[in-house]
Amino acid sequence: AFKSQTFKSANFLLKNNLRLFSIRVVQCPTMGDSITEGTIQSFSAKEGDFVNRDEVVAVIETDKVMVDIRAPETGVIKKYFAAEGETILVGANFFELDTSAKGEAKQPAASAPPSSPKSAEPVQPKAAPKSEEKAAPPPSKQETKPAAASSPAQPEKRPAAPKGVPPPPGMQVGKDGLSTITGTRTETRVKMSRMRQTISKRLKDAQNTNAMLTTFNEIDMSAFMDIRKQFQEPFQKKHGVKLGFMGGFVRGVVQAVKEQPVVNAVIEGDEIIYRDYIDVSIAVASPTGLVVPVLRNCERMTIANVEQTIVELSIKAREGKIGLEEMKGGTFTITNGGVFGSMMGTPIINPPQSAILGMHAIKNRAVVVGNQIV
Repeated sequence: AFKSQTFKSANFLLKNNLRLFSIRVVQCPTMGDSITEGTIQSFSAKEGDFVNRDEVVAVIETDKVMVDIRAPETGVIKKYFAAEGETILVGANFFELDTSAKGEAKQPAASAPPSSPKSAEPVQPKAAPKSEEKAAPPPSKQETKPAAASSPAQPEKRPAAPKGVPPPPGMQVGKDGLSTITGTRTETRVKMSRMRQTISKRLKDAQNTNAMLTTFNEIDMSAFMDIRKQFQEPFQKKHGVKLGFMGGFVRGVVQAVKEQPVVNAVIEGDEIIYRDYIDVSIAVASPTGLVVPVLRNCERMTIANVEQTIVELSIKAREGKIGLEEMKGGTFTITNGGVFGSMMGTPIINPPQSAILGMHAIKNRAVVVGNQIV
């Protein structure tokens, strides 16, 4: 009996030690050059969920791009060290992963919905349910147990939003802005995303730093519009994309930059750096703000190459999948305010570049050609 008991104890200790070693603490990965922190935007997997290797468990918003955080191994997420909306540093502990748990760990998470809300609250904090739970006398003892798990969400959720004092009766706090104005005399506070804050700061810094000069020129687009009408169908069949205006303007920029290389240069300290390549940044609207992906080596591109690349980058921007490498660099920028119907505008230079081209709306109007009004 003594030998049997000793064997069972040793076996128990061995199993516990093996399970202890199977708990892996996953740190926040490097998210790009000069990026030291990010804000947790959402969780794709809750605590207690089974995840596969390379499965996205969370999305972190940085100053430049949205980053998918993936599970390094297959296992069950034991706990997160930060809540949604909190700022996390690169290299900081992000979550615990039990790599010894197999596929069956997925069933308890799905088959036990009553217990999952307790662990899910830090991931998706909701103010109303928590206040109800605190008002109920019986769960008061239970609340002390998950306090460690829910504590990151409670202090974060309140101070995270810009509300130093409780909002007045007519004030609301939300994640999205108003889509319509109904006249209810209420106000909604929405915290700016990190990307939008960075864009605002960079634009203002550009205004304060650069000696900017804006010139306005009108051009006759009728010839290019006739080409689009004539060749649109065969162009689309051959290349799989429509013949737009950006292809023509990018090619025009390339030709102009070749004639005036100084426009493609940048100032660094007391030196001017000339480049023998042309990387054109294209301003694209995304759900989180304006992003500026780069078309590399435009001097080698055809109009079809430009149109195809712009379509690919636009889709990535809308889906939030555009990477940091696709937005780095750029020697010249084109922004198309014409999509909003504007006739004129003063685009802001994208630092450290030296120039930017703003395209605006195309309108039918009478003009003088060869002393004749046409």
